[in-house]
Amino acid sequence: MTADDTHRTINTVYRLESAKLIARLARMVRDVGLAEELAQDALVAALEQWPGTGIPDNPGAWLMATAKHRAINVLRRGKMLERKHEQLGHELEARQEMAAPNLEDMVDDDVGDDLLRLVFTACHPILSIEARVALTLRLLGGLTTDEIARAFLVSEPTIAQRIVRAKRTLAEERVPYEVPRGDELTQRLSSVLGVIYLIFNEGYSATSGDDLMRPQLCEDALRLGRILAQLTPSEPEVHGLVALMEIHASRTAARTGPTGEPILLPDQNRARWDRLLIRRGLAALERAEALGGANGPYALQAALTACHARANTAAETDWARIASLYASLAQIMPSPVVELNRAMAVAMADGPAAGLAIVDALTSEPSLERYHLLPSARGDLLSKLGRLDEARAEFERAASLTRNARERTLLLERAATCARDSGNAGPPSSDGRPRAIG
Repeated sequence: MTADDTHRTINTVYRLESAKLIARLARMVRDVGLAEELAQDALVAALEQWPGTGIPDNPGAWLMATAKHRAINVLRRGKMLERKHEQLGHELEARQEMAAPNLEDMVDDDVGDDLLRLVFTACHPILSIEARVALTLRLLGGLTTDEIARAFLVSEPTIAQRIVRAKRTLAEERVPYEVPRGDELTQRLSSVLGVIYLIFNEGYSATSGDDLMRPQLCEDALRLGRILAQLTPSEPEVHGLVALMEIHASRTAARTGPTGEPILLPDQNRARWDRLLIRRGLAALERAEALGGANGPYALQAALTACHARANTAAETDWARIASLYASLAQIMPSPVVELNRAMAVAMADGPAAGLAIVDALTSEPSLERYHLLPSARGDLLSKLGRLDEARAEFERAASLTRNARERTLLLERAATCARDSGNAGPPSSDGRPRAIG
């Protein structure tokens, strides 16, 4: 194996193991920032030693043992050993004996608890949502500062500053490195799920840039969701979120054309939908429902996506059920965006005029003033009703509001189609339906 191959292997191993390393170290030193530094020290040691000695049989265990040894030295130097003596005594003895430490045990003991603590710490509500996202991707996703910056199309110094401030805030506010209990667990879990879903959404429908999707962010969010589901198997909303992401992600290959142009949901080749992800998503949804979480926000949204996944063709989609599910979602999570989505489902079930009546009621909603999907939806419904001049204006307004280049191109194309057809447009078809984006 060449030196370059070794370095690539080391970086891959570190990305896979870094979350467990940081989680274990954070429990030892009670400082997330210091824990990350110690984990990176172990990475540096691997980069220095493995090219000469070869990759260990259990590289994760090697990194863990090295990092823990450095943590113990830090605790000694900081005169913290007395406070940590009971906690670290057995580990100190193991290091002093240096006979044949059980590295497998050092990796696996209580790692689930440590990871769960790290999840709740990185997503603590004391941090801004931007800081939570950056810190979660850094500590749990294993992404570098540069990778996070490129994923969200912001500068690397900005992301670095967010991460540094987040770690400083956690230290200064003495945020407990623990899993909350009781009512606080429910509140904090909502923050964790919100961070993971925000990461997924940014990957699935990029808010800005030249690409419709950033698949790596979707994969990172899915990995985090699956880990959380393993760590909290009795939490129905965790399984609901995983189901929602799995089913959405199943459409990835069908959502864009050869040059990256968006393909609307009715026009997607469903043979390209990933059936394994659909099966996994439906299984996760069943778990959420079996745990009594059928009416949770994420489970309801997963049930919505499942309606599409179960339909072999766009024409077979059960839009009446989707509209009903959106009505249920609006009751427990009222928001203008949910109402907009319900309007489009109603339009598909009962015709564009029924949907337009709901959309028109949202045009005065302040929170949707700069939301490009509102004029996009209105343009879609107006075009189905044959009101092409009005539809063109709505598509043009939507294009001016979006920051995503692919969406802008699609919207301008639809505006141009309306302009071209407005001179010789006939009456709308009696069964005209809006075109959903998926």
